[in-house]
Amino acid sequence: MTPRAHIAAIRFGLGIAPEAPPPDTPEAWLSGQLCPLPAAPGPSLDECLAALRARRDPASTENRPADIARAEAQAWARRMLTTQTPLAERLAEFWGNHFTISRRRGNIIALLGVYQREAIRPHIMGRFEEMLLAVTRHPGMLMYLDNANSIGPNSMAGLRQGRGLNENLAREILELHTLGVNGGYTQDDVASLARILTGWSVGRGAEFNEPAGFMFRPRTHEPGAKTLLGRSFPEGEEGGVQALRFLAQHPATQRHLAGKIARHFIADAPPPAAKQRIAQALADTHGDLAATMRRVIAMPEAWSAPLSKLRAPQDYVLAVLRATGVGELGAPALLGAAAQLAQPLWTAPAPNGWPDTAADWATPEQMMRRLDWANTIAGRAAATRDARMLAEATLGPLLRAETATAIRRAASPREGLVLLLASPEFHRR
Repeated sequence: MTPRAHIAAIRFGLGIAPEAPPPDTPEAWLSGQLCPLPAAPGPSLDECLAALRARRDPASTENRPADIARAEAQAWARRMLTTQTPLAERLAEFWGNHFTISRRRGNIIALLGVYQREAIRPHIMGRFEEMLLAVTRHPGMLMYLDNANSIGPNSMAGLRQGRGLNENLAREILELHTLGVNGGYTQDDVASLARILTGWSVGRGAEFNEPAGFMFRPRTHEPGAKTLLGRSFPEGEEGGVQALRFLAQHPATQRHLAGKIARHFIADAPPPAAKQRIAQALADTHGDLAATMRRVIAMPEAWSAPLSKLRAPQDYVLAVLRATGVGELGAPALLGAAAQLAQPLWTAPAPNGWPDTAADWATPEQMMRRLDWANTIAGRAAATRDARMLAEATLGPLLRAETATAIRRAASPREGLVLLLASPEFHRR
């Protein structure tokens, strides 16, 4: 077995389960996953929005938003533990983090799962601009970043109510979702995009003769053409669509996305040449994300420094549980441990999502928590998992001689498993 097989399953995937050994043809195995994901089941957007509207009604028979969020999280955990397309699921997580919404805003708690299922997963193999449009129009994002309450000062509603713009969504689109903080935009551009996106709101459902989902409200839309980055966009909903497509194809966006992709799949500080080639791939393919990932898979840099990335807590827990063979019954353990290790699902502290570098996660407290948790898991798994066999299966040629020796000399099966799960190489991908 070559190191590339383990690199494919560890860096690009979610870790190795002994029952699913590393692929014989790593590049083909990865490329074969670059196709649309099947639809993930769950409550509809209508049902989720209805639950949010009904939460203050004690007589309501709708599911409580917290119950919906809990069921969605369990379904996510089962899927991650059992998936046969780990690269595709990793990409869904990557783009879900890029376009973060968080349960820290309680008003969207019922939308966390349906947002991932509708706005992210169907688009991870398509063009970036389509994902950007789907995300920006989704009630989860419109409510998380307050655009549903943004009113054009000179619109009919603005003149009557004396209310104005909310720039949260516009700012994060420019700073986080597209151009990046050094993308060359100004505060005037933020305000202009906010005006362009006025009227992009959420319907209240059939009770009010409105859609249950995205709704364009002309009465709150700022009238007139607007200028963004030197380009003029018409008034109305179409102006927003044109502006987002323009931003999605902007060279600064391509550079920003390339930096994030390279940091995730290559190294915390990826070579500039690698970032340039990924940006060029995005430009050449007009933002085709599957085609861009094929370029990444073909890049020598993606294979040349194995185990150079520290696993974030969620990644680490997932790799351990897949290795110890808990299957979908481990869903509660996955969610609980991720929270215990300071990365609870869909709860990023800010719109920029969870960090993706070792410096953010390799704190003494964090590593001690991991060690304590690994010790607990080892105690449960020692009766069914042999540490030496598991080390060979999950790390193969990436296992350090020092770790192999320590496992071999362990005083008990549990100690051997702890030494494996707490080893430097198991913490990395």
